[in-house]
Amino acid sequence: MTPATLHAQVVDWFDQSRKRVLAAMAAPVAVATKRNRNDLVTNVDRANQAFLVDKLRAAYPQAGIVGEEANLPRPGSMAGLVFFLDPIDGTMNFVKQRANFAVMLGAYVDGAPVYGAILDVMADRLLAGGPDFAPRLNGVPLPRPADLPLEDGLLGVNSRMTIHNQQHLGDLALASAGARMIGSAGMTFTALCLGQLIGYVSFLQPWDVAAGAAIGAGLGLQVTRPDGGPVAWLEPGLVVAAMPRAHAAIVAAMGRA
Repeated sequence: MTPATLHAQVVDWFDQSRKRVLAAMAAPVAVATKRNRNDLVTNVDRANQAFLVDKLRAAYPQAGIVGEEANLPRPGSMAGLVFFLDPIDGTMNFVKQRANFAVMLGAYVDGAPVYGAILDVMADRLLAGGPDFAPRLNGVPLPRPADLPLEDGLLGVNSRMTIHNQQHLGDLALASAGARMIGSAGMTFTALCLGQLIGYVSFLQPWDVAAGAAIGAGLGLQVTRPDGGPVAWLEPGLVVAAMPRAHAAIVAAMGRA
């Protein structure tokens, strides 16, 4: 597998996925809860995951797949090729706003990022790339975001952590040019890769961060735990994603928590 080959496949798969999601939105959407009332899942999440898992298994039968929805056996390690799939990222936005949600796929080989793709379904914008595959938006190469200090940019944040100033995230939001709470990791990583945000801090599941981290690796984005250590790709946890200057400021502040 090469990133270019995978990208050509993903463009086709995501185009079909988008059409399926839009068609499903024309009918009543069945909404259920998982862990709590703010953790939603819909028939569209489940159907889109099943569709994309079938595509991945047909093309890469030996690969591991980590998906948000149930009924997927999780790989025991990051050895070999592992895909991270989020069929509807920002399900609350999908249900309440019918906007600001994404479909995401990240590909890793032996724990190293190879390729990521984030589709803004309603805007029909595909952000894709990796460390050896120049990031692009709908096929147009992206410039590297400016490496600005924290105070010169907007910070994407987790709402609950910011409100309660957990690990000084409220203080960091005030130290930045302003906080933004988008409600979708994919949409937030897209804004970060486009230079619209200076950084992003949130508690994320593996499928929330894998695609954005892979794309960001081709833009100089640093994606770590709050102590600056590496992300464990099969485990949830706090993630700090930013260009180097802002990343250093965020990690320093969170280290004082």
